[in-house]
Amino acid sequence: MFSYYKRKREKRELKRTFKEYGYEVKQFDIEGLGKVEYAQWLHPFEGPKEVSKEQISFYQKLSKEGDLIIDIGAHTGDTTVPMALAVGKEGLVIGLEPNIYVYKILEKNAQLNQELTNIVPLPFAATQEDGDFVFHYSDASFCNGGYLSQIKNQRHNHSYELKVEGRNFSKYLRANYKEWLPKMGLLKVDAEGYDSAILDDMSDIIAEFRPNIMAECYKKLSMEERHALYDSIAKHDYTVYMNDTNYLEDGFVDSADLVKLTRDNMKIKKHFEILATPN
Repeated sequence: MFSYYKRKREKRELKRTFKEYGYEVKQFDIEGLGKVEYAQWLHPFEGPKEVSKEQISFYQKLSKEGDLIIDIGAHTGDTTVPMALAVGKEGLVIGLEPNIYVYKILEKNAQLNQELTNIVPLPFAATQEDGDFVFHYSDASFCNGGYLSQIKNQRHNHSYELKVEGRNFSKYLRANYKEWLPKMGLLKVDAEGYDSAILDDMSDIIAEFRPNIMAECYKKLSMEERHALYDSIAKHDYTVYMNDTNYLEDGFVDSADLVKLTRDNMKIKKHFEILATPN
């Protein structure tokens, strides 16, 4: 019992105290690719990450070699790296991460495996207007958070503020990656409840290039906000699924079950991952 309270007290102290954490480079042997490296962030609240053949196969079903994948909310790169391995050196993965402390780890992961991947990390958030924005995090060292002031339920327990840069991403893509947009196989958004706003802001890109879409139904969203998330995808004539995977333990893998969603069953679970495909 004493050790339980000691661990709880230590965790509470970690949450309250700022520290900038480094990384450890891990190696994985992937069939058909050989050795793959990944920079594991050493923040105590960041769980261990792996790169697996099953993760790569998942993204290969949604894109092909040479495609563009966009990863909005890339965090340290745990989705970005297998995405990049799926589309290969001739493809491109653009990863957005506005948190300056997390971005350093994403940047390191972009530098690894360069004989196999092509990753461009960008240190800003996808927002409607260009400018500075305040993101909220659950600990003083900024492990996990987002633009939570934009959701209705403010009981999110993310009380640590971090100023980040935001840009209108549709304009940015058309200005800087116009030649890549016809090759876009997958658009992934993970923005802690801000997903529908990002998808609406990128509506012109989705309508024109019709990529596969991944998003997150954040646990604090109201039913109205869940409907908005569903509509932001389905309005483009997409079939929307719950990707029933234990993401935190396994990542996104090709063996996960897909459950078809409608507006009415957007509370199928409190928190879940979405996969949508164009009809």
